[in-house]
Amino acid sequence: MATPADYVKLHFIVFLWGFTAILGLLISIPSVEMVFYRTLLAAFGMGVVIVWTNGVFIVSSSDFIKLLLIGLIVSFHWLMFFGSGRVSNASVSLVGFATNSLWAALLEPVMNRTRIKKFELVLGLVVITGLYVIFSFDFQYKLGLILGIAAGFSAALFSVLNAKMVRRINAYTITFYEMTGAFLGTAIFLPVYQMTLAENETLNLIPNEMDWLFLAILAWVCTVYAFSTAVKLMKRLSVFFIQLTLNLEPVYGILMALVIFGDKEKMGWNFYIGTLIIIGAVAFYPALKRRFDKSAFMQ
Repeated sequence: MATPADYVKLHFIVFLWGFTAILGLLISIPSVEMVFYRTLLAAFGMGVVIVWTNGVFIVSSSDFIKLLLIGLIVSFHWLMFFGSGRVSNASVSLVGFATNSLWAALLEPVMNRTRIKKFELVLGLVVITGLYVIFSFDFQYKLGLILGIAAGFSAALFSVLNAKMVRRINAYTITFYEMTGAFLGTAIFLPVYQMTLAENETLNLIPNEMDWLFLAILAWVCTVYAFSTAVKLMKRLSVFFIQLTLNLEPVYGILMALVIFGDKEKMGWNFYIGTLIIIGAVAFYPALKRRFDKSAFMQ
């Protein structure tokens, strides 16, 4: 049973994930190399937390493989999301990522063998409408849109899978092995990236001093803490609601950018209207869930 504190925690970690957009602008190395270090530091940091809290590393061999594979999905998600922004722009990647709540509304019932809830599909479409209003949408960036949608799909997929894993495995253990899998996935991708997409076919694997600071914040605060907390919340909140709330990430990110970078980040009327649409969808979800779940129970 979810408590008010659970909703506060969820919005706080979404706020932290919104901050990753700011950190991404502050870190000088390219996005793929950034994901490489983010996952490496996150796996190390989560391992330290497990040792410090006398947690457990031991999982069955089948769960070990499953967690590493989910980690590969996490790596794919981050690479697709940042890649979408690089080949198009932030607006296209965020609109593509906004499909995550819609994907969750489809994937969660299918994988849990339950009925698809129509109101969740409608709310997912409402959120996409809100983000469409916020961001300029240019269809000339077809590749960027495809990568953004892939990022949204993969985010929903690993969330649904984690909701099943957290029922029997500690959230810290899940996070450790998934960050390890994400690191391995990114490391495997590096040679392909170097030969195909890297500028001058050269990797930039030497962060400067400030990069290390921002990478540490990105890995240990915005990933280790936020990711493990999100996994814990999956015990009490539906995957769809978590994915729906995640659509506030770009809103929080832009608000922080406005504070940090000043007047150049000011938005037009469309931003505020879109924000109201998104907040409305998130705010009305608990009430709609109670109403429709009660109706289904009475039937």
